[in-house]
Amino acid sequence: MAYQTIWYFTDLPKDIIKTLGEDLSDNFDLTMGDSKLLEDQVNKKIRNSQNAWISSEHWIAGFLWHYVNKANRDNFLYDLTHIDGENLQYTKYGEGQYYNWHNDAGIAQYYKPFNNKTSGESFNDQNNHIDLLRRNSEMVRKLSFTLQLSHPDDYEGGNVELIDEAGKNYIAPRQRGTMILFDSRTQHRVNKVTKGERKSIVGWVLGPRWK
Repeated sequence: MAYQTIWYFTDLPKDIIKTLGEDLSDNFDLTMGDSKLLEDQVNKKIRNSQNAWISSEHWIAGFLWHYVNKANRDNFLYDLTHIDGENLQYTKYGEGQYYNWHNDAGIAQYYKPFNNKTSGESFNDQNNHIDLLRRNSEMVRKLSFTLQLSHPDDYEGGNVELIDEAGKNYIAPRQRGTMILFDSRTQHRVNKVTKGERKSIVGWVLGPRWK
């Protein structure tokens, strides 16, 4: 099934990002644990990071929902319903941590392996990953988003990298307060952080199965 690989980004107000960063540091940093895959397992060959979960009742969820809907209207026009799991993921990548190639969309038959024309890498590699929802689910992840919380000078490496169906690479903006949104079927990864610490908020938006 063909899908759009366009992606969208916007810069959120600096005062909102400052307030959010303070809120998360005060209330969520101490609750962080090893990030798990959707199958509720820790596999650091695939993903090595820490995260905590933020309820969709938190004020930032409603704030980000506005941007999700705007991006959808302007770029995708997908049938969207709500944030997956009613939670956002607050994520931290420290030195040496990363998330290998993966996609978020949830139903395996919607994917095909890819070959990165730039590096020669293949998604068939055993350390890559597809987030699978329950096969009998009537809902699938349609849009994924990431909000950059760290200043780009606070860390080295850690780029969010995306690949389209043609094998072309894109590096997401690193500026603090940048929110990127992309089709959840898009292959992407977080490259290894070589110095410092990168923090972000990640979420996935559900909609009815593709027809």
